[in-house]
Amino acid sequence: MIIKTRFAPSPTGNLHIGSIRTALYSWLFAQNNSGSFLLRIEDTDFKRYKKNSIKNIINGLKWLNINWDEGPYFQSKRLDRYNHIIDNMIKKKLAYKCYCSKEELEKNKTKQISMGKKVKYNGKCRNLSNFIYNNKPFVVRFRNPDIGKVKFEDKIRGIIIFNNNELDDFIIKRTDGIPTYNFCVVVDDWDMGITHVIRGEDHINNTPKQINIIKAIGANIPIYAHVSMIINKSGEKISKRFNNIDILQYKKEGYLPEALLNYIVRLGWSHGNKEIFSLNEMKKLFNLNNISKSPSILNTNKLIWLNKYYLNKLPKKYMINYLTNFFKKKNININNGPKINDLYNIFHNRCNTLKEISNLCYIFYNIPDYSKINLIDKYLNLETKIILNKLLKKITLINIWSLSIISSSIKEVSIKLNLHFSKIAMPLRLAITGMNNSPPINHIVYLMGKNKVLQCINNAINFIVLNNKKL
Repeated sequence: MIIKTRFAPSPTGNLHIGSIRTALYSWLFAQNNSGSFLLRIEDTDFKRYKKNSIKNIINGLKWLNINWDEGPYFQSKRLDRYNHIIDNMIKKKLAYKCYCSKEELEKNKTKQISMGKKVKYNGKCRNLSNFIYNNKPFVVRFRNPDIGKVKFEDKIRGIIIFNNNELDDFIIKRTDGIPTYNFCVVVDDWDMGITHVIRGEDHINNTPKQINIIKAIGANIPIYAHVSMIINKSGEKISKRFNNIDILQYKKEGYLPEALLNYIVRLGWSHGNKEIFSLNEMKKLFNLNNISKSPSILNTNKLIWLNKYYLNKLPKKYMINYLTNFFKKKNININNGPKINDLYNIFHNRCNTLKEISNLCYIFYNIPDYSKINLIDKYLNLETKIILNKLLKKITLINIWSLSIISSSIKEVSIKLNLHFSKIAMPLRLAITGMNNSPPINHIVYLMGKNKVLQCINNAINFIVLNNKKL
């Protein structure tokens, strides 16, 4: 058997970590078994359809290097195929038209709840002639078997059994003429030769419905593997509608695709105690046997740790190009500041993300806006004005701009004022960078250059004076 898997998102929201894990597991399983992987867009929910979602899905997968062998296929272009099969099912009495109004259905639901029964369709239209209400709106329901059981082996959870009398004659075509998810997915998987369906555990209850349709139309039943949910630290499920983060947001925040994939693959799957996996290792080692049944908990610290690991592995040339492009997008003339190569040397192993690196580099080409700094009252006040005045005079006297002389000059101010070095460094750091955290202040001063350092210190002193006049 040639393995064939699929990723079939609906374009109704962000592509989040849970979605990507499904795509990644499906892709890796196909890769590990020399199979193929296809992308299918389930876009028949027109009311919830979001215009940018398809672009987001494709760009997200491409960024993570999850490449599909077939597709993307679109369900919206396959409506004739679905309707053809549904018409045949009606003729063979495998499905039927239901004319019940919303009011009737709601009344039946209320009655079942009051009697302590499971809510499901009462079968009123199950044996009606299809020609009785020709002009009345209708849905099409699947004639679910009312005896027997649905039994299948889940590759993660083992044998799962459902009683048919617990299932419903569920709708497979709405009044607007659009077939529903549980029907379309069966036809798609059949037509596209899907052998293995890897998806979230929230689809377990859909599986017996889909298997009964598969049996009714004579299709092949795929092998199922339902992965556990991903939750946050509070135990809340991560989903499209709740607690989700667009996967491309991680790109904007400066995470590397290698780090994100390594992080996601470990959300439910393991290989011994191994933590770091290259893409080739994932393809070689991944299997369904080592997927856990337990929920996976998001741990941002773990992702940050992985990202820093991969960041430090990046070639210097890659980082130089990244910073160059960053400055181009910001319309910054890099000739008006330190060389990018020098910035790389002090920042590349101190940061957790590409965004952190670019933000730190940005300080050399930007004048701080002190009004937007949270720590103003603590570090830019009348007391620190004395420190800044001393630093201003000392730095003005420096003739040879070197790292050692700058370091000595700042230490001399510290000794003269009888203050710990940190008491000197923090107001200076805020004055010239606008940030309360950075690499060693002597490196920052050196790379920033004498003229700009003096300008920023003067600006900070003037800000303190004006700020205190307003009080």
